[in-house]
Amino acid sequence: MSNADVYTHGHHDSVLRSHRWRNVENSAAYLRPYLRPGLRLLDVGCGPATLTLDLARHIPNGTVVALDRAEAVLEEARATLRDADPTVQVIAGDVYALDFEDGSFDVVHAHQVLQHLTDPVRALVEMRRVCARDGVVAVRDCDYGSVRAFPEDPRLDAWIRMCIDVTRSNDAFPDAGRRLSTWTREAGFREVNVSGSAWIFASPETRAYWGGMWTERVVRSSMAEQAVARGFATAAELEGMAEAFRTWTAADGGWMSMTHGEVVARP
Repeated sequence: MSNADVYTHGHHDSVLRSHRWRNVENSAAYLRPYLRPGLRLLDVGCGPATLTLDLARHIPNGTVVALDRAEAVLEEARATLRDADPTVQVIAGDVYALDFEDGSFDVVHAHQVLQHLTDPVRALVEMRRVCARDGVVAVRDCDYGSVRAFPEDPRLDAWIRMCIDVTRSNDAFPDAGRRLSTWTREAGFREVNVSGSAWIFASPETRAYWGGMWTERVVRSSMAEQAVARGFATAAELEGMAEAFRTWTAADGGWMSMTHGEVVARP
């Protein structure tokens, strides 16, 4: 991301809790067949680097670089990796102008990044540049229009509309998942492999995690501030959304799903 792009969700701890939950199994299983020992991997938009760390475990004796724009979250990433895998390099950088030579990496990975960019195709062109000819660029993004919840609640429907509206107001893409194939082709990749998967929150444990996180996030995050400031929701409506998440979390048989688009592309 450049300074012109806005990370819609911000870095409140409720947001970072969702980042810390991510690992290869729940967020990058589509990439696993391409991972092997000794690879050079760049993780763009690493956040607190929990997913980066798990990717590193899948490429023993490899070289891993974690990159993010936000210095505040990079401090947490450095602390995480210093304790768990000090061989991973953590740097600040701009996805539109990566400070690496052409073909520097075998895998260039970005999870939930392109949806926040005003020019995702330009970012993909730059990711393609630093990827080796026989390497892969792997991207995964959600599609907010795919979110479904049960039991149904109009306040949860309003939450989804709010997420979409705030993201679009930042000239970004809440439906990025469905666009990945088009974007990668526009960026000039010679081979594009498309897949999809979903996050499912249906057990008491996963509802407690997801619902508990959003109960706080919907009223305290940067997204909440933007929603009120831009007239997409009132503070009272956000509180209603938080209450809806509490109700959903406690519901027997509660279900929520979010579909993600995935692409593995060769330069």
